[in-house]
Amino acid sequence: MKRKLDIAVISDVHLGTYGCHAKELLLYLDSISPDTLILNGDFIDIWQFRRRYFPKEHMAVIQCILRMSANGTKVYYITGNHDDALRRYSDFSSGNVHLRDHLILRLKEQTYWIFHGDIFDLSVKISPLVAKLGGKGYDYLILLNRFINWLRAGLGMGKMSFTKKIKEQVKKAVKFISDFEETAINLAASNDYDFVICGHIHQPQIRQVERKGKTITYLNSGDWIENLTALEYQHGKWSLYEYSASHYPHARMTEDSLPSLEINLPEGMFIA
Repeated sequence: MKRKLDIAVISDVHLGTYGCHAKELLLYLDSISPDTLILNGDFIDIWQFRRRYFPKEHMAVIQCILRMSANGTKVYYITGNHDDALRRYSDFSSGNVHLRDHLILRLKEQTYWIFHGDIFDLSVKISPLVAKLGGKGYDYLILLNRFINWLRAGLGMGKMSFTKKIKEQVKKAVKFISDFEETAINLAASNDYDFVICGHIHQPQIRQVERKGKTITYLNSGDWIENLTALEYQHGKWSLYEYSASHYPHARMTEDSLPSLEINLPEGMFIA
């Protein structure tokens, strides 16, 4: 039985990269039935797109979302820095799929400002080439991390995250995340928004702060590289979903039996 949601928000899926957890995302998407699905940037990693690497489960994620839109889910694709090539087509709509640079929503008399967040990242604005090279390095680090965790699992040891340890230990990274969040909150207050929803920094978060006599709620949907998280809105409340294999005890997660093959796709769609 699918969980009914008013809104689901996912970001930083990075389809087309080694770090993407497409199989897990397929299980999550096939378990929910949202009225609105917001893909908040870096859904397809155009920066690192390779013809030789786009596995069938990555294609199945796209097909799953198209199936959801065909069944009535309103899908908003908000552009990020890794899929910024799509910004030339902003404000394009086809059926239930809408391409946007940002989104303003009104829910229960409150205003939501939804955007990816790369506009705050000077490394993207000032030196996009360096940012792209950093993205490739990050993807290879994730790949190495998975290999190390495979070895650790064989030795009966727990998993570890290289990127999280780097972020925790490098003061500049910690400061960047803090500055990013504060900038988003302050701009939301200046524009009289009640909520601000971002992605980009891969740090899932829901918190409320006071700014200029107004309560601002900051939300970040995290990512599907490290944290495997999503934001969910139902019954007037926001919650942070975190993927766990225990949520899907009957799922078969082998290469020969992908969850994508168990999805009932509309007639005419197929898995490449």
